[in-house]
Amino acid sequence: MRKALRWLLALTVLIGTLSTATAATAAEPAATGPAGTADIKERLLSIPGMSLVEEKPYTGYRFFVLTYTQPVDHRSPAKGTFRQRITVLHKDVTRPTVFYTSGYHVSTAPRRSEPTQIVDGNQVSLEYRFFSPSRPDPADWSELDIWQAASDQHRVFKALKSVYTENWISTGGSKGGMTATYYERFYPRDMDGVVAYVAPNDVVNKEDSAYDRFFARVGTEECRDRLNGVQREALVRREALKERYAAYAAENGYTFTTIGSLDRAYEATVLDYVWGFWQYSLLKDCDRIPADAKNATDEEIWTSVDTISGFSFYTDQGLEPYTPYYYQAGTQLGAPTIHFPHIERKYLRYGYQPPRNFVPREIPMRFQPSVMRDVDRWVRHNARHMLFVYGENDPWGAEPFRLGKGAEDSYVLTAPGLNHGANVAGLVAEEKALATARILDWAGVAPAAVQADPSAARPLATFDAKLDKRGAERTLRP
Repeated sequence: MRKALRWLLALTVLIGTLSTATAATAAEPAATGPAGTADIKERLLSIPGMSLVEEKPYTGYRFFVLTYTQPVDHRSPAKGTFRQRITVLHKDVTRPTVFYTSGYHVSTAPRRSEPTQIVDGNQVSLEYRFFSPSRPDPADWSELDIWQAASDQHRVFKALKSVYTENWISTGGSKGGMTATYYERFYPRDMDGVVAYVAPNDVVNKEDSAYDRFFARVGTEECRDRLNGVQREALVRREALKERYAAYAAENGYTFTTIGSLDRAYEATVLDYVWGFWQYSLLKDCDRIPADAKNATDEEIWTSVDTISGFSFYTDQGLEPYTPYYYQAGTQLGAPTIHFPHIERKYLRYGYQPPRNFVPREIPMRFQPSVMRDVDRWVRHNARHMLFVYGENDPWGAEPFRLGKGAEDSYVLTAPGLNHGANVAGLVAEEKALATARILDWAGVAPAAVQADPSAARPLATFDAKLDKRGAERTLRP
């Protein structure tokens, strides 16, 4: 689960920068009297352990950046605490609340996930533990696992449920969709529904043939041939293009201690190329890929690979923000290993490298193969009010979550032709209406017309181009 495009912007993995504003901790409880009579800021800051970083204005809402004191180890709170970053997009305590996590950093700009727009509700967004600045100091990496992260969410939910008393729905895309699913597995009584977007499900880490089958048939043969040609040619011209890479690294102060060498970083970037295209591009974008790679210039090959994979990512500076992800991939989540039948063996020195190669060696790692099997088994037999949305052309959907006979009011839907940005809006009309109706129902806000005829389901809030900005962040990992 891998790699990043150099021009990371904020959203699907949502990376926020902590404000320089001085954090203010509430000293006084909320005003007495009916809960609704206290200012929402007072009510939030009356929660023990909740501190204000800043409030940002947004028409129709109040937006707060907060931190919340969490145990490093929920099983042994005496081991210490850390401050976890949270944002609250507040609309009204009488509206439902959507609990969002990207599985990575949290954005400190007001944003609204698709379910939040659908239900016209509040949104609580949580930064995943160990993503800076929500990292214990010193960091005991053994405390970074899916149960501890789910327990972070559970504790935040319990703290805020007294403020936001209406229905709650959890959501997230990619690793955030995985996070929402794991939260439901460990705390199935918290949420009234789950909407998990493009969530990979690597049940058996050593069995990844589904990805090879995906790449053999995705898109069109012409498009696959173009992509494969550029990828192969970048390895044929390795020595010449590595000279450019070395100059690029020197100019920007990039180093390669974690991955081990510039050569390893170069091959890893090139091997991400085809995956990266399908993850974030559409079939129509094949026109931008050099049609005759063998006769393309070095500049054309470099630019195409850099645009899609990003030569900065496997540097120490590119990997460092994602150490928590790769640690989890190498200990619990699993990571794909794919093959390259269009590239002769003589051009491949390392192949698809494992997560261990992207985490500093001083951090110990040991893979736990039973963890994902447990989650998969639970979802198949116990899913209730869960919706999984995938994109037809997204590589991460090659190993999706599936539902068994024990699932109740739960769905796995695929948006035709879409990629890692697939959402409810991209589903075919009948499935779009079904998904929207179920989300409204789980949130407790389905209008009578929708209850009578689910095909009438529509988002309750008008689309806001700024608030509902999606798909801007591009990272080649879930």
